[in-house]
Amino acid sequence: MTLTILSGLLVGILFGFALQRGRFCMNSAIRDAILLKDNTLLKGVVVAILVAMVGFAAMALGGVITISPTPFFWGANLVGGIIFGIGMVLAGGCASGVTYRVGEGVVGALSALIGLAAAATVTAMGFLKPIKDILQSSTKVMVGEANPTLANILGLPHYVVAFALAGIIAILWLVVALKNRDKGEAKSDGSIFKAIFKKGWGWLAAGIVIGLINMLAFWLSTLAGRSYPLAITSGWIGAVKEIIAVPDFTMGWDSWLVIGIIVGAFIAALIAGEFKIRWPGWAMIGQTFAGGLLMGFGAVTSAGCNVTHILSGLPQLGIGSLVGALAIVLGAWLTAYLIFVRGRS
Repeated sequence: MTLTILSGLLVGILFGFALQRGRFCMNSAIRDAILLKDNTLLKGVVVAILVAMVGFAAMALGGVITISPTPFFWGANLVGGIIFGIGMVLAGGCASGVTYRVGEGVVGALSALIGLAAAATVTAMGFLKPIKDILQSSTKVMVGEANPTLANILGLPHYVVAFALAGIIAILWLVVALKNRDKGEAKSDGSIFKAIFKKGWGWLAAGIVIGLINMLAFWLSTLAGRSYPLAITSGWIGAVKEIIAVPDFTMGWDSWLVIGIIVGAFIAALIAGEFKIRWPGWAMIGQTFAGGLLMGFGAVTSAGCNVTHILSGLPQLGIGSLVGALAIVLGAWLTAYLIFVRGRS
């Protein structure tokens, strides 16, 4: 139990710190790509995925972890993912985004987080559970007795497919980068302290650090008996169960992880002078809460939020996470377009 608490908190604090300094939010990354044609944050997400993909494969090859992709329920992944993506835009942040922004003092993020935790819990064990169960059970696909991955569908060792895919993506990215000749990051003033604690991290640094934290999460959670890397929604479900005193329930590794995220983001924001209680008004509180409700239902129905599917599932080559991730992006892009592009027109 001590290992579960301490390792979950440790990874959460590191993750929260990195999220806050890197302004790492997938809703912002998707929104900026469609509205501003700015792929800066999206590049950080891709780097985090590639680092984790190579790291997970190497760790699994060494017997340190066991690849454990989420199930593939094509109907649930699609419906839940799209609903999550819609909620993400309304909430103004993804599951990890609203969690770390609570540590910055953003009240709208707290409203979204309460909505996410409440809806996720009633979808997992309350009156919305039958809807989730029907969508999952009626559309589940397996490869033998295993959850589908790109590797077991091709009949190849996981590390072979992971290393090859990561290498292909890295080479293509390098070719495009050399062709476009990006201006690159702003030059540092030479102070390591300021670079880490005071200034916002660039997309490359944030992506690498979060990818490494994801590897640490997989290893430590495996030692604690959980065997999955970073996740958000399941952690908040556990926290709610603890609050409402579900009989014979003990908070797990992922619940201590999400608590640690808020602590880590608070520490980072405090050091950088960015902590401030921000009240957005009742109308925005209502919108973010509604967005959180949609995210909570969508995450549990799809068997994963943006972190579970995109940061942790895609590096494991899970087909369920691939479909879930595409559905999240589709829902977010469509909602952002209708609100910010068509709405302005």
